[in-house]
Amino acid sequence: MAVFCSDEQSAIPIDLERWSRLARLVLDDERAPTDAEVSLLFVDEISIAGLNRRFLGEDGPTDVLAFPIDDDHIPAGRRPDEGGRGPGSSSDPVDPPVVLGDVVLCPEVARRQATEHSWTLDDELGLLVVHGLLHLLRYDHAEELETERMQRRERELLDRFRELDQ
Repeated sequence: MAVFCSDEQSAIPIDLERWSRLARLVLDDERAPTDAEVSLLFVDEISIAGLNRRFLGEDGPTDVLAFPIDDDHIPAGRRPDEGGRGPGSSSDPVDPPVVLGDVVLCPEVARRQATEHSWTLDDELGLLVVHGLLHLLRYDHAEELETERMQRRERELLDRFRELDQ
């Protein structure tokens, strides 16, 4: 599984390797395809507010946004004939990776929320990473039972990560 992490903000230092490990744990525990790819992008408040406005119609910054990629994958091969890759190349089709999507997080909002919840910034960021990834994996919290299921799974994954991260 490939996890691409990028820190595109400068307000708060981010341990990209740590969050990448958490993402791989979530994908593995949720039995995502072995060739799955996701991106974790840590951005500033202005950037996430713009995304929040553009994609959700909401004003102001938010903590995390998940952008799942549709399940429609482009078939391997050339266009328009879907043929081989050229002389001397293998004729076996190579499937494209399964791109699950992007999770965009705002550490500045996370820091405020951590203070409100009386826990650490790392605890809040961990929760947001897991929450965003579960959205990519089609979890939702629109209804009470879905919310309970998603929150239970978040706790299980974070507890497992804490055990392994010591």
